[in-house]
Amino acid sequence: MVLTTDRLQLRPWRVSEAAVIRRLWQERDPRVPPHRRLDADGHPTIDDLKQWVRAQRPATLGWLAMERRLEGDVVGHCGLIVGERVPAGEPEIAFELLRCVWGQGFATEAAAAVLEWAGSSGHERLWASVREWNTASRRVLAKVGFVEADRLERDEVYGDTVFVTRSL
Repeated sequence: MVLTTDRLQLRPWRVSEAAVIRRLWQERDPRVPPHRRLDADGHPTIDDLKQWVRAQRPATLGWLAMERRLEGDVVGHCGLIVGERVPAGEPEIAFELLRCVWGQGFATEAAAAVLEWAGSSGHERLWASVREWNTASRRVLAKVGFVEADRLERDEVYGDTVFVTRSL
C-alpha cells in the first residue's frame, strides 16, 4: 500500500527507519500518557521498534511512514488504526509528525490522502480521538472535514479526549 500526494509518499515503514519512530516517541508532549512515551529505562528502544516494524502487516492501511518525496526523508506517520473506543468496523485516523516539520501542512495533506483511500475502499465513516489540548491536531482534523461527536472522555491527569468523526 502506497499513497502519493504532491509532496508526500505514505508507505509501510522500513526496519532501517526505527530511529525516526523513536524520535517521534522522544518528541511527544509531556502531557501524553506515559504508555505512549519513552519509559525511565528508555523503552521502546530502537531494537524494540525494529521488531515492531518487522511485525507490521502491509495488507492494512496501518501507520504508514510519511516520506517527503523531494527530500526522501521520513517525517512522521499517518494511517488508519483499529480503534478500541469506536464502533467496530469504523477505524480511526492517526497521524504524528516530527517537530521540525510542524506547521507546513504535511498532516493535512497526508490525512486527506488517507481519507480518499478510505472512501474508495468502502469505509463509510472514520473516527479520531484527540486530547482537548492538542489544538494543532484538532485543526488538521477540522480542515479535512471531521466534526465533534457527542463524546468526551474526561481525564483529569492527561487532558480530556475529544472524539471526532467524518462520514465518507
